[in-house]
Amino acid sequence: MTANTHSGAVLQAADLLMQAHTTGAPCVPVRELLADAGTDAAYAVQSLNTERWVAQGRRLVGRKIGLTSASVQRQLGVDEPDYGMLFADMAYGDGEEIAWRQMMQPKVEAEVALVLERDLTEDGLTPAELIRATAYVVPAIEVVCSRIAGWNIRFVDTVADNASAGAYVLGHRPMKLDAVELRLAGMVMERAGEPLSFGVGAACLGHPLNAAAWLARTMVRLGQPLRAGDTILTGALGPMVAVQAGDVFEARIEGLGSVRAVFGSAA
Repeated sequence: MTANTHSGAVLQAADLLMQAHTTGAPCVPVRELLADAGTDAAYAVQSLNTERWVAQGRRLVGRKIGLTSASVQRQLGVDEPDYGMLFADMAYGDGEEIAWRQMMQPKVEAEVALVLERDLTEDGLTPAELIRATAYVVPAIEVVCSRIAGWNIRFVDTVADNASAGAYVLGHRPMKLDAVELRLAGMVMERAGEPLSFGVGAACLGHPLNAAAWLARTMVRLGQPLRAGDTILTGALGPMVAVQAGDVFEARIEGLGSVRAVFGSAA
């Protein structure tokens, strides 16, 4: 869908979020603008701003899955996850400093990340096809950010805002799927040695691969299939934690090892 085919409400919402992204000043929620069209309009906003970013030279490298927790879905009044785009400039290595000025109201959550070695173009993707297509898995910390002031969001707001994507950090020790039991893998995330978030693979739609399969099928249905080399952030294993400038977080996932997110100072 091109920009000139979008409704006025979609254009207005996309402009508000793009301005917030560009200026670093959060905007008001966009759900009232999109109230008559709901989720479809929210994804249209996300798609329009994705087109704009790609035109500006940003490079798509994968997708993120959000709202994989049943409790969060109930909170937002939905019964399925959402998705957003991952760009190359969002990616950080283990322990690499994340510039504080680039983050908007950041929070962190620990996840399992998949990297694909085959395209996922099949209609009605099977679990076996997903397993064959996965090159490896690594621990990840997603930095969720909101362009909407005070995190005053509902489902439509977060979808329009690229599923509240901000940045992500991947661990440096890739593991094959058959080397770890993701469903039972325990997670703990600490800040300065203090445990703040706990979880397990089963908290992510019952299994992180269930979340990845949902995403793959959704992308095929939309004509935007996942491709070899794409990174998939499969969703949070435990509660998210608010971030302050200078914070250092370490997440450990059983069988996958650890990953650290290091935030720069506010200066």
